[in-house]
Amino acid sequence: MTVRLTRAVPLLSVLSVLAVLTPGLAGAAAPGSPAAAVNVFIGTGGDGHTFPGATRPFGMVQLSPDTQVRHFRQSYPWASGYNYADNSILGFSHTHFSGSGHSDLGDVLLMPYTGDTKLEPGYPERPHSGYRSRFSHDEEKAEPGYYAVRLKDNEVDVELTASERVGLHRYRFGKDAPAKVILDLRQSIYDYGSKNLWSRLRVRDATTITGMRETRGWAPGRQLYFAIKFSRPMSARQLLNREEAIEYRGFASPGKTPAEKPIVEGKALMANLEFGVPADGQLLVKVALSPVSEDSAIANLEEMPGWDFDAERARASTAWNDALSAVKAEAPEPMRTMFYTALYHSMLAPSLFMDRDGRYRGPDNQVHQAKGFDFHSTFSLWDTYRALHPLLTLVAPEKRNADFVNSLIAAQEHSPYGILPVWSFHGLETWCMIGYHAVPVIADAYMKGIKGFDANKALKAMTASAEYGPYGGLEHYMKLGYVPIDKEPEAASKTVEYAFDDWTIARMAEKMGRKDVAATYYKRAQNYRNVFDKETGFIRARKSTGEFRTPFNPVQSNFGSDYTEGSAWQYSWYMPHDNAGLISFLGGDTKLVAKMDEVFDAKIRDDLYAHMEDISGLIGHYAHGNEPSHHVAYLYNYAGAPWRTQERVTQIMASQYHNRPDGLSGNDDLGQMSAWFAFTALGFYPVAPGSNEYVIGRPFLDRATLSLPNEKRFTIRADGLSEANRYIGRATLNGKPLTRSFLRHEDITAGGELVFTMQATPNKDWGKERSARPYTQTPYQH
Repeated sequence: MTVRLTRAVPLLSVLSVLAVLTPGLAGAAAPGSPAAAVNVFIGTGGDGHTFPGATRPFGMVQLSPDTQVRHFRQSYPWASGYNYADNSILGFSHTHFSGSGHSDLGDVLLMPYTGDTKLEPGYPERPHSGYRSRFSHDEEKAEPGYYAVRLKDNEVDVELTASERVGLHRYRFGKDAPAKVILDLRQSIYDYGSKNLWSRLRVRDATTITGMRETRGWAPGRQLYFAIKFSRPMSARQLLNREEAIEYRGFASPGKTPAEKPIVEGKALMANLEFGVPADGQLLVKVALSPVSEDSAIANLEEMPGWDFDAERARASTAWNDALSAVKAEAPEPMRTMFYTALYHSMLAPSLFMDRDGRYRGPDNQVHQAKGFDFHSTFSLWDTYRALHPLLTLVAPEKRNADFVNSLIAAQEHSPYGILPVWSFHGLETWCMIGYHAVPVIADAYMKGIKGFDANKALKAMTASAEYGPYGGLEHYMKLGYVPIDKEPEAASKTVEYAFDDWTIARMAEKMGRKDVAATYYKRAQNYRNVFDKETGFIRARKSTGEFRTPFNPVQSNFGSDYTEGSAWQYSWYMPHDNAGLISFLGGDTKLVAKMDEVFDAKIRDDLYAHMEDISGLIGHYAHGNEPSHHVAYLYNYAGAPWRTQERVTQIMASQYHNRPDGLSGNDDLGQMSAWFAFTALGFYPVAPGSNEYVIGRPFLDRATLSLPNEKRFTIRADGLSEANRYIGRATLNGKPLTRSFLRHEDITAGGELVFTMQATPNKDWGKERSARPYTQTPYQH
């Protein structure tokens, strides 16, 4: 059957018809496959900050539409470049964060069009005021590795797909319509607009343009290089420096190389490119990125040697199906869609940041050569050490997990300060957030037996970070046993987070036989006790003279105050390695349960935390939209009341996640919110990475089979699961009764089957005994 594309039948309508007639057409995800289950629009609305565009698992290119509003000095809603509430598209750029709380990237923006040339983007509220175009969600389609939309004002149908280093565009123009493209290097996704330090455009031949951009955004001095290849020669071109009002023009007949090869440099570069009237109405564009040079970007184009868009889309879909098939999940809708979408979002970062020849750019902004590993960046460590990285040790290949660790170690070796990354992207350090949370990522991988990195080199990098005095009040922490608030802001949070990181160093050192290092850091891991006020029952900031800071208000939260993006109500349960110590401070199991209930059941004013955009997803004082609260619902298990955890995770899943664009209650934070959902849906959660234990909540999937990196399989089955049957009545592991309320990592990696029998009423005896409770550094009191 032949279908002719005309302006009367938009591209997306044709694709929908053909998909029905021919399942799997043009590389689309096969019905019933994990990729087909993903709703990439979850989180693109509200404060989720995800993007809907095309990328590969952990890929270097994230090719996605940008809808952000310019010149309004407020970019938080557009941290990923796209917000589902918008009705116009600015263009399609090649780098994006998924779910970050800070905006940046948006490199190499292209926008196809027909008709009159407009060199400014224009305004959403004024159609045709610039090259921006209106669109409708009814004419928008996306799935893992693919995005398509109709640009109404520009009269172009756009499709996007990607390999790891190359983005591929397919534009379809109307009959007899000229094909034109705007390239705008002024644009970026960054607070308060573009932060270009310098950029360059260079015409290499009639079909190739290369360039670079250096920015001073979140990561100062970030350099990115690119090569753009068109499927047909330019008939005319116009390179502009809008800052200096300089224009370079060149014209060529189709198929001929321009006589001149102009280069334009400056801070406000753009290009207007024309391609005549394509006989088939199509123009394809390949864009390769490089952290090293324009020539390297050209070399990276060879990753995608042809122009078969449908074949590339199929390869992207296959890559995603292979990755998502690490878990075979069975559940009614919308749970199955939400689970696979969470798994998808968990596989977007850390992202590859290395050329095909192994070269990359490190935190010293110099070029280095990777040997035996693939360099990755975009480590949102304050968020992702909690659940994302532990999830990846179960669902990502061992080589990929080793690449992450080797990338962190390499970054430490190249760091001007000799420490591990704090929050890095494109190889550079942003110094965002607190802690030295690369440490638990490495320790957790080592404790779980991930091979392929030098453990001695890793431990050296970890202790170097933990002992770097100028960072975050560490010199005072090492001297006093806590971070003093009169010397360092957010001191209470820093103290307890440093203590957890120290514990993970001790765990790894102990397993390596380094008893001296282990003893030092086990002692430091108890420093959280130095900021716990038994009188109030809260973690509090102390002065260097020893007294707690007064006056004290447990709901107080401000940037730079005693706590990081939270209040005492969110931070006072942060000693995940030693919850028996917390129970002791509070006065016993019953007191912990009562305190946890007080957190969740508190009646608070709607505006109590309104001034802190990160404190979202509130259930009482519990803030699921931000990471410090993520382990809290699982603390009931440590007090022998797993049934209360089962109630709380049911409450959280029902209220904080939905199968719709605003379906995340807070920033996805490079996959952490999604990883929490994925773990919780399976039925357990890694409260203390490095412990090799997972605290059991309750399952939300009827059945899930994990295909593990060691090629074994572990199945979780929930017999009798329903809306009414939300409690665990009993559990068996490989046919034997499981009476403890946690799993060990080796339980999973050995393969086998975990069966939960669900019921409508709580079993208050299951997991009650102290011997059934999860690990803590301080033994449970007897």
